[in-house]
Amino acid sequence: MKLSYQRHDLNFKKPSGTSRGILTQKETWLIKLESEGKTGLGECGILRSLSFDDRPDYEATLEWVANNIHLGLDLLWEKLLEFPSIQFGLEQAFKSLESDDGMILFPSDFTSGKAAIAINGLIWMEDEAGMKSQIDDKIKEGFNCVKLKIGAIDFESELRLLRYIRTQFTAEEIELRVDANGGFDYSDALNNLFKLSEFQLHSIEQPIKTKQYDSMAELCEATPLPIALDEELIGVIKFNDKKKLLDKIQPQFIILKPSLVGGFRGCTEWIELAEARGIGWWITSALESNIGLNAIAQWTFTLNNNMPQGLGTGSLYTNNFESPLVVQKGQLWYDPFLKWSLPSWR
Repeated sequence: MKLSYQRHDLNFKKPSGTSRGILTQKETWLIKLESEGKTGLGECGILRSLSFDDRPDYEATLEWVANNIHLGLDLLWEKLLEFPSIQFGLEQAFKSLESDDGMILFPSDFTSGKAAIAINGLIWMEDEAGMKSQIDDKIKEGFNCVKLKIGAIDFESELRLLRYIRTQFTAEEIELRVDANGGFDYSDALNNLFKLSEFQLHSIEQPIKTKQYDSMAELCEATPLPIALDEELIGVIKFNDKKKLLDKIQPQFIILKPSLVGGFRGCTEWIELAEARGIGWWITSALESNIGLNAIAQWTFTLNNNMPQGLGTGSLYTNNFESPLVVQKGQLWYDPFLKWSLPSWR
């Protein structure tokens, strides 16, 4: 068995704003597994400045994996606890190697084109007029769940955008989610949550920065609208630490990005712990190319979670890989008649 890897920088069609700055490019690493004439493909989707494995020895670790691929997936996964995106890339590559065509990893009604996954429409941060235009576009495209990234413009402008949606659509017609990316100060957070609750939001992601465990627990207890943990889960790799976190904070939801929390196996641990505590969850991609998104979407469908998932990022890039993934009217479909355009290998 042989593993090789190469870097692929994804270029955004337009600069995309988050509370951590403007994104114009996204680094990712592709891995290829070869054995007995078959090939498996995976993506290690690191998010610089956010990923737990944003470390100077990232590429050196990929080289170590290539030199030790004979150890097999289970042992490698355990040795790579501090590199969740590489764990996930390996899970994909081994699953791809086992599949008939290399790209259908979890055969289902989704991969046969018979069923779709409901997804949210993502509104990136920009000025108020730009975000309003994005909102109009998403609603015209048929999305009935819209997620706004907030924290870049002043809070009153963001409230106006939410009011704009609610004057046209009820909560039954359009589900609204917001993602603060830790942008609120704790001193203002609860007051802001009460102001947001006026608009019957589904949830708010990560209202304050991570590792403020007492403060986040207090917010989750007092909040007038559901709170979803996102960045809070990153870097929590031991099973007992996951239990302690959920028991301490008791959020209403958790959001799982396979590239950030240890792939399918890491997400499954979180899901089991959450469900045992009555905590809701959904799956979100982390700006992977269509290779990683394909794996996440196929796996997500098998989980039978009917909430809108965060899987609408495939159209963000100018140099993504053509794939059978298609977004139509707020749903992600896999069109089996469309072909893949896979990377050439250097």
